[in-house]
Amino acid sequence: MVHIPVSAEILTQARTIKLLALDVDGVLTDGRLHYQDDGRESKSFNILDGQGIRLLIQSGVSIAIITGRESSMVSRRAQELGIAHVHQKCKDKWTVLTTLADELGLELKQIAYCGDDLPDLYTICHVGLGLSVPNAPEYIRSRARYVTQQAGGQGAVREICELIIQAQGGWDAIMAHYQHEQH
Repeated sequence: MVHIPVSAEILTQARTIKLLALDVDGVLTDGRLHYQDDGRESKSFNILDGQGIRLLIQSGVSIAIITGRESSMVSRRAQELGIAHVHQKCKDKWTVLTTLADELGLELKQIAYCGDDLPDLYTICHVGLGLSVPNAPEYIRSRARYVTQQAGGQGAVREICELIIQAQGGWDAIMAHYQHEQH
C-alpha cells in the first residue's frame, strides 16, 4: 500500500475521481522558465510524474492538462504520456473544465484539479477534490482540500496519482504486476 498520510475524508473523495486535471507551470514543472539565447524556451518534467500519470490512466482515470500558457513541449509530453485532453492558452480554466466535464459525462464531484496560482483558485475551490502543491502561495494552499508533500515538478503529480489509485483500491494490482517478471 502507498504510504500517503491523508484523512479518511480525502480518501473517500479520491475514491470517486474519474478525471484528474492539471495545471502545468508549478505543478507538472517546478514553475521556472528557461530561455535560451536564441529565444527558445525549455521546461523540465519529472519522470516520476510521468509514470504516475501512466498508472492512473491504466487504472481508468482520465487526465487533462489545462494551462494558461502555450508550449510545444507540453503537447509533446502529453502525447508521450497518452493524455488525451490538452487545453493550452486558457484564460478561463473553469469554463474549459466544465465543458470537458459535460463532454465526458462527469459530475464536478468526480473531478480532481491541481493548480498553484490565482488562475487556478476558483477551479480548486469548486471541483470534487481541489489540490495544490507546497510551492504555491499560502492563499492557494489554504483553499485546497489537499496539498501534496512533494513540490510541483518534484513528484507532486505522482503523489496525487498514487493517492487516487490507493483510494480506488488499485495499488495492490500495480505492485503485483511490477513484482513479477514483465512480459
